[in-house]
Amino acid sequence: MSQNGSDIVVDRAKSSWSDLWKKEDYWAIWLGFLILGLALCVVMNGRPALDKESVPLLQTIAAEKQKPIKTVEFYQAKAKLKKVQGKNLPLLKQVLGYLKTPGAWHANPLDSLAMTKEQADAANAAILPKVDAAKAAEAEALELAKTAQAAAAGAQYADQALNDAANAAIGKWQKAAGDTAKISKKVKKPFSIYGSLAVLGLGLGVLVTFGACFMGYNPVKFFLGFLGVYAVCVIAQILGKQDVMKGWGLNAEIWSIVIGMLIANTVGSPKWLKYSAQVEYFIKTGLVLLGADVLIYKLMAIGIPGIFVAWVVTPIVLVCTYIFGQKLLKIESPTLNIVISADMSVCGTSAAIATAAAAQAKKEELTLSIGLSLTFTAIMMVVIPAIIKACGMPEILGGAWIGGTIDATGSVAAAGAFIGPKALQVAATIKMIQNVLIGVSAFCVAIYFATKVEKHEDGHQVGAMEIWNRFPKFVLGFLAVSILLSWISGSLGSDLGNALVSNGTNKVTVPLRGWFFALAFVCIGLACNFRELASYFKGGKPIILYVCGQSLNLCLTLLMAWIMFYKVFPEITATI
Repeated sequence: MSQNGSDIVVDRAKSSWSDLWKKEDYWAIWLGFLILGLALCVVMNGRPALDKESVPLLQTIAAEKQKPIKTVEFYQAKAKLKKVQGKNLPLLKQVLGYLKTPGAWHANPLDSLAMTKEQADAANAAILPKVDAAKAAEAEALELAKTAQAAAAGAQYADQALNDAANAAIGKWQKAAGDTAKISKKVKKPFSIYGSLAVLGLGLGVLVTFGACFMGYNPVKFFLGFLGVYAVCVIAQILGKQDVMKGWGLNAEIWSIVIGMLIANTVGSPKWLKYSAQVEYFIKTGLVLLGADVLIYKLMAIGIPGIFVAWVVTPIVLVCTYIFGQKLLKIESPTLNIVISADMSVCGTSAAIATAAAAQAKKEELTLSIGLSLTFTAIMMVVIPAIIKACGMPEILGGAWIGGTIDATGSVAAAGAFIGPKALQVAATIKMIQNVLIGVSAFCVAIYFATKVEKHEDGHQVGAMEIWNRFPKFVLGFLAVSILLSWISGSLGSDLGNALVSNGTNKVTVPLRGWFFALAFVCIGLACNFRELASYFKGGKPIILYVCGQSLNLCLTLLMAWIMFYKVFPEITATI
């Protein structure tokens, strides 16, 4: 006997409620909020101590700002205020100690996991004398700055020549302080992360296995399989930190997929390992945590020019690339076409995952898209900064170009830092603005594929419920986290908000997001079979689609960045 309409509605309602604890999209949200909630508790518990330190410093800064010159006391208070951060709270420092990734190494991979005091002393033998010399020069410059400032103050800051002399002396002292800080960063300290890596692996294993139990997985099998995936992930992290490989863009993300693919296509991925190789579970959790880094006040830091670069060029490239793939390349699978188009135009793997869910793309199509993204990202993060340097392109323009075209957030930061601090700021901000489009693009793709593509294929009418069912729910978690932390940060004010959120909770969410992404990339490799992917490379169409789409993206982004930053809003550019 068939069900009547009311029975169907009841069944759908039950299914909808059960999805809250049975579907990976929701568990990605729950785990993301659990991690964020714990981080917020630790940071907010330490807020009174931060207030006690920061209030006198802020009062000093406000008082010194009233003087005609930026005094020594002003800069000293600013320097101390920079150290009043959530990440320096004792409990949070202990937590962060367990989130560290392997360090850089050259010849011996074990150097990335530990360094003895003897090794540190040997490495510092040539650096410490330079540090001492820099500190001596800074101390001498400080005395001269104080003398010049005292002379200016003695004249009640009414003598412009004395004021100029004081400013010059203080500027030299600041430069000397910067030199000291720069060379001090090269000093090595003994460390060992063997224990922290073990604790992190066990902790993450318990966390994700808890959610997996509700989704129907065997907890023992899932936990043991996860530890295997985590072990492969750690190896990939080590290989990605080798000096030469890192310089060529062969980062941990690429090694994660490569090692997984080597296992899958040689000895074959063991069943116990594949059981826990849940790509979307891990990467969706990481994407929810990504929302913590997308803060509204940061997006507004470079204003309208950045919004034009990220929100105008991106949809144009996405639509044009999809039409190009369907009409000219005649790509048989529209889902493969849209996933590659979104991956390349929006923000890499994050957009690919969301779009694949919205369009109901096949697992192999998502794997192919992410593989293309990581490969070209590795190339672009080396080539684009080299082109910017060779052409003498302005730093802000170069940063905007990088932020709008290179896919992975980490690669954007690395490429921007190679150009300069302003390029890094602009590139990272534009990439964050672009990340907002993850949810928008997924929603639009869900509507388009449900109402146009699939209706055209089988003729059935798709309702609003079907669009909701295929919409990637983890995007809601991403947006909720972004809004929540933006509100918290904004209500605290710029200084305290930066100390407690950007340099507090985000110091937990960012590294954990990186670990979840790395785990997902290992899983992608383990599930990747060359024979299964071969049919998708027929005629080289996916590569042609990616190259042509990215070429359009590079040209339009550069043009839009030049117009917005240097022709339409040059006054905003001057303040960056």
